[in-house]
Amino acid sequence: MKPHEGGPVLLGGASLDTARGAAIMVHGRGASPANILELVPAIDRLDIAYLAPGAAGGTWYPQSFMADRERNEPGISSGLSVIGALVDMLEARGFTPRQILLLGFSQGACLSSEFAVRHPRRYAGVMVLSGGLIGPPGTSWDDVAGDFEGAPVFLGCSDVDPHIPADRVLESEAVFRRLGADVTRVLYRGMGHLVNDDEIARVQKSIDAIMPRVTRA
Repeated sequence: MKPHEGGPVLLGGASLDTARGAAIMVHGRGASPANILELVPAIDRLDIAYLAPGAAGGTWYPQSFMADRERNEPGISSGLSVIGALVDMLEARGFTPRQILLLGFSQGACLSSEFAVRHPRRYAGVMVLSGGLIGPPGTSWDDVAGDFEGAPVFLGCSDVDPHIPADRVLESEAVFRRLGADVTRVLYRGMGHLVNDDEIARVQKSIDAIMPRVTRA
């Protein structure tokens, strides 16, 4: 069973034929592709193609990302397959991993980070906005192998987020570092469960640094 297979994918920014890079943007719980695409005007890089997949019922998995994995299946596996299919499609269209940015907020950030560590490559960037790797307390990611080859990874979250424990952000940072990512982690003091201006600026920086304005072959 794949509950999210065949779901909507909304597009923003440049067309796939002309874009210098692409961002896969994964929305949070109870939200929609249109919600996450509201960040595009703030990011203000309209020569990028933005792809926002939608979860069935607006939710990628039913429980907390720190619940036992079985309680969140088949949602997690189906959501990971949706991201994987979009990456495959972009590569088939001529985009290299260095031109593909993974970005998620909240539940979408958890899903995006989990996909990234299960498929480490030299992405344009992995932007984990209020999220962390999926699994109950005590989870070990020692079985994960591969090399991000210095891909930039950003983990930004409130230090008192009611949904994302700061310890899980730190655990996620350690896994990304072990796999060879260039990690920046910020715990914002007293912030709510939201995306702030500093995080938007870091998304812009990742796009500008890793995807220069060149024409694809």
